[in-house]
Amino acid sequence: MNKKEVKLMQGNEACVEGALAAGLEFYAGYPITPSTEIAEICSEKLPLVGGKFIQMEDEIAGMAAIIGASLAGLKSMTATSGPGFSLKQENIGYAAMAQIPCVVVDVMRAGPSTGLPTAPSQGDVMQAKWGTHGDHPTISLTPNSVREAYDLTIRAFNLSEKYRTPVFLLMDEIIGHLRERIEIPTPDEYQVFNRLKPNPNDKNYKAYAVKDDEIVPRMASFGDGFSYHVTGLVYDEYGFPKTDTDVAENLLNHLMQKIENNVNDIITYEEVETQDAELLIVAYGGVARAAAKAVKECREQGMKVGLFRPITLWPFPEKRVNELSQKSKKVLVVEMNLGQYVIPVHRVKEPDCKVFHYGKVNGEPISPDEIIKKVKEAY
Repeated sequence: MNKKEVKLMQGNEACVEGALAAGLEFYAGYPITPSTEIAEICSEKLPLVGGKFIQMEDEIAGMAAIIGASLAGLKSMTATSGPGFSLKQENIGYAAMAQIPCVVVDVMRAGPSTGLPTAPSQGDVMQAKWGTHGDHPTISLTPNSVREAYDLTIRAFNLSEKYRTPVFLLMDEIIGHLRERIEIPTPDEYQVFNRLKPNPNDKNYKAYAVKDDEIVPRMASFGDGFSYHVTGLVYDEYGFPKTDTDVAENLLNHLMQKIENNVNDIITYEEVETQDAELLIVAYGGVARAAAKAVKECREQGMKVGLFRPITLWPFPEKRVNELSQKSKKVLVVEMNLGQYVIPVHRVKEPDCKVFHYGKVNGEPISPDEIIKKVKEAY
């Protein structure tokens, strides 16, 4: 057996390595702190594997470029932070509507506007859900370690290709710039999913046809010899614009259902000491690291505290949160914002369960001691 490669690696670097392992072939973007290392490393490593890197003139163009590359058959990614994520939203909506797979990495920093460019935050959680207009689902993953940044980048590509949709990797600055020792997994330890393509002999290819056994349409690349249209308008099975109300309703319902009907495949989470928890902490990303330490110390002090860490932020893991709220008397949501993920927790929790929130937006990480103090106030 070959000895695994061990590295001291930064979260942003692990993201690039994971993307390359998933088959990244094209990167387009615009430098923005604290995601810049992702672009820098892609510029070095993509050409070595036959891929393409291009620095675009702005964030809007970066998103447009990866959409075009994906339509040409390339696995594509861009990376940004809060203000750039805002600029990408119109084209993100286009990718969702036209069912174009791509990965968008958002290394979150303190905002709004320019805010604190080098400071950590989790202020883009609701932007990832509702950033663009109209009704469409989103898939957002968030790591809490360097190794998980690697693994979840691969998973982001797999989900994007599988469900023909943009997928977000939400890393807060803590994880993006954290350095840890990781073992690089060997190719046989992870799965790489590639989009399903139509039969080359299909003479009546319908780019957006939904079948009973294939809820996600097969996707031909431009240049494969198939003719179809791509638009942000409501469209028929061939991709041509339609104003028919039934076509519109069926299309938009399809966009939702291809995600909602597969939440068991998409949603993942981690639980720590939840079996008898009287107070449940909900935390994600870099904050979950502090929360895990807080849970351990609370247990040592005799308090029955547990941790629920959503790895998939969206779709929201409402079934499991509801189940845990039935067992726990209280829930404390801890996040680096003034109250974003606490909103869906409030929505799905049992009526008898009290929900508390602790948020911080001054650019400093949340410490275990701060969480323990809030636990004692709520316990």
